Amino acid sequence: MRIAMWSGPRNLSTAMMYAFGNRADFAVWDEPFYAPYLAATGADHPMREAIIAVHETDPQIVARRCIDTIPAQKPHFYMKHMPHHMIDGFPLDWAKDCINVHLIRHPARVIASYGAKREEMTLDDIGYRQQAALFDQIGGLVIDSSDIRADPEGMLRKLCDAIGLDFDPAMLHWDAGPRAADGVWAAHWYNAVHQSTGFAGAEGPLPQSSEGTKDILEAARPFYERLLAHRIS
Repeated sequence: MRIAMWSGPRNLSTAMMYAFGNRADFAVWDEPFYAPYLAATGADHPMREAIIAVHETDPQIVARRCIDTIPAQKPHFYMKHMPHHMIDGFPLDWAKDCINVHLIRHPARVIASYGAKREEMTLDDIGYRQQAALFDQIGGLVIDSSDIRADPEGMLRKLCDAIGLDFDPAMLHWDAGPRAADGVWAAHWYNAVHQSTGFAGAEGPLPQSSEGTKDILEAARPFYERLLAHRIS
């Protein structure tokens, strides 16, 4: 089994990678197309030069690895992908050999969390438009991060049932600290999940948007709501 988990940033995506990576039967891969995206677009992201220096930047090579031999001779492969990394011209035909799952989160929460890590933000940085377009193109399942945080075991059981995978309680807890599979960008983005040993509890009220991000929130909301209508519940 190859799972392509599609998610925008600041969306429980690393915790989900740790959950699957804590299973003995899964290898994981952290944002395979991030370095190709940065190299192709020139986007000024934190740790840009280090990411390009350490990770493969050729999208064709990355795509081949997505469907090549699974690392560490594991039966299954979990890949954490971001839809906005898949710019025009990047291969996507490999995804037809994967179980595609779309992880979503309310844009007000994503915007607040992203803004704490990177001052500049556009709609395209948080991936809602691209994720909705990708869902239209390749389909797949949808799961909401708030549902997972409210009931981790229940929602992960439902996800495993939906994809034909036995649930493993190891998905619910992991040791604190970084993982060997983390991308080099973990030093900037993953401090909270490195302190965690499992999924955080239910989220509180939606954060208030600043004047500078209200337009982004209103633009992202329709894409989120369209995907939300398809979510596993």
